[in-house]
Amino acid sequence: MLVTFKSDTYSNITLFGNIALTFLKIMGHSGAVPGAIRAEDVPAALKRLSKAVEDEPAASPLTPANGTVKDDDDDYNEDNEPMVSLRNRALPLLELLRAAVESESNVMWE
Repeated sequence: MLVTFKSDTYSNITLFGNIALTFLKIMGHSGAVPGAIRAEDVPAALKRLSKAVEDEPAASPLTPANGTVKDDDDDYNEDNEPMVSLRNRALPLLELLRAAVESESNVMWE
């Protein structure tokens, strides 16, 4: 499943469903698709998502949280794709939310 976030003042952002649902829950929403955040509630959603991104541990690719040294292949998932941090995945959505705050626009997703 793909989820597309929309605002009147920013390009659409499409994310994989599991990532989108994680972000929706972080922003304080139920995770229902489709859905929307009213313009007056967007600043709070932006604040929650920004805080989650800031609080994400910044582990070195060679040193995971448990302190053991990783092999070169540990930076990849089971499909041999590089791992992408919450911070990198959230960047486009954060930009959409910032634009929505500036223009006092609603944010919708489907």
